[in-house]
Amino acid sequence: MLKIDEKITIKSWELSEQFIKASGPGGQHVNKTSSAVELRFEAEKSPSLSQIVKIRLKKIAGSKWTKDGAIVLKCDDTRHQIRNREIALKRLKDMVRKSLIAPKKRLATKPTLASKRRRLATKKNRADLKSNRARISTKDISFD
Repeated sequence: MLKIDEKITIKSWELSEQFIKASGPGGQHVNKTSSAVELRFEAEKSPSLSQIVKIRLKKIAGSKWTKDGAIVLKCDDTRHQIRNREIALKRLKDMVRKSLIAPKKRLATKPTLASKRRRLATKKNRADLKSNRARISTKDISFD
């Protein structure tokens, strides 16, 4: 059982873990031991999470979310099984906690009158600068 906060706890049947061989460098030892952990959380079937939280969790999980609605976390950060397991559980806990927080709605605001005037003034200055670069036609020049 994994306690997320006072209200939410993930039951042990929702979690499954499998120890696999870690990838990357490590010499002879890495080829013989299964120190990496693959943690699977059945998020879609979880009764402890509301539908809104599940939708947010799916967005946060990204590619870690499988087609059947599970989150698969792989951790091979350390050489120790227990430490990798703790790290994977902490990542899952952080992910679920992050999904519990509802994002703030953006309030549309209008630009201020002063900012509009500044924008138009810089636009006019730029237009004047570019118009001064243009070729001068001979009819504009007076030879008096």
